[in-house]
Amino acid sequence: MEPLTAKQQQVLEFIASRLGENSPPSQREIADHFGLAQNAAYQLVGYLKKKGYLVDSGGHRGLRLSPEYLWYHPQPEGLPILGRVAAGSPILAEENIQGYATIEKLFSRDKGTFLLRVAGDSMVDEGIMDGDFVVVKSASTVDDGQIAIVLLNDEATVKRVFFQKDRIALKPANRKAGYKTRYIKQFDKDVRILGKVIGCIRTVIL
Repeated sequence: MEPLTAKQQQVLEFIASRLGENSPPSQREIADHFGLAQNAAYQLVGYLKKKGYLVDSGGHRGLRLSPEYLWYHPQPEGLPILGRVAAGSPILAEENIQGYATIEKLFSRDKGTFLLRVAGDSMVDEGIMDGDFVVVKSASTVDDGQIAIVLLNDEATVKRVFFQKDRIALKPANRKAGYKTRYIKQFDKDVRILGKVIGCIRTVIL
């Protein structure tokens, strides 16, 4: 493959980073990011295509890394990091891959296993802190009393789940803050279990 200029390399790295986040950039966004005129961004992207680094799959956000580039620069492997999950008030669980964590030595890379970043402090008594990653095994059901990821109206939250006669109790774990257990109808169509928490990875040690 032909060598790149410094600016071409910067643009390629930006595009590759956005693709790694599952958010292909438009040429206008490339221009805005680098403070360039749109024609200049168009030319830079054109050079990257001509030199074999990019291909265009069509559409407004159709830029992709070429097979040749991927051959020489394999993409990271590991468990995918998908959005965030709330420990407190639910936060929209965006299903965009933000990156990968290579932690197979700790957790098997089974199909359906992924990471979610925790936002909030309602599970600190269970050792799940704000900013941690929880390791989740996809499952539509969990055992009574397990810590699970529950989707409520397209928003995900992490809580210990207890099944009662006609409702589900989502129990937090922060006695100091005084969070209350939330009760929801067991067969509510807007409620869905996404998986059980099988591990937690601390990102910051206080």
